Amino acid sequence: MSEFTFHTLETTPEGSKAILEGAVEQLGKIPGLYAVMAESPEILTAYTQLHQAFTNTSFNAEELTVVWQTINVEHECHFCVPAHTAIANMMGVDPALTDALRNSQPMPTPKLQALQDLTLSIVRNRGFASDAELEAFYAAGYAQKQVLEIILGLSQKVISNYVNHVAKTPVDEMFQQFAWTKAK
Repeated sequence: MSEFTFHTLETTPEGSKAILEGAVEQLGKIPGLYAVMAESPEILTAYTQLHQAFTNTSFNAEELTVVWQTINVEHECHFCVPAHTAIANMMGVDPALTDALRNSQPMPTPKLQALQDLTLSIVRNRGFASDAELEAFYAAGYAQKQVLEIILGLSQKVISNYVNHVAKTPVDEMFQQFAWTKAK
């Protein structure tokens, strides 16, 4: 069996049912990512808990978007880039910032650039960051807490990006207006 199951409320394992019901209540439907993750209540639970924890960090809406989209674009996630474009819009993030992230362009401020730079370094170097990279991050106004929060965001995005890759999750209709492919 090579195709992943996209669960409904009727087919989902019992351990995933409450999360899917919550998604329907909040969004009016089950997002494709949740539908595929529902096969494993443990991954669906972990993902939703990591998402909640990351949104509760010290990062503001712009900074959350920088971390999420930097990782999504680097991982070439066809599902998460459009989804987080919609989320950024709902959070009131300037569309110019979202466009810059989607197109791998420079950030509008030195502080956001430092956040993107360290996020990319952590992703590309599997968690390693040089002293110089960390010092540049701190000089931009961040602290050790935010280094750890980037890693939290990365943990969330590894789950969703990789699930979307292996499951070939179709982009939900509500995100299709923000469809994306990585510029070559």
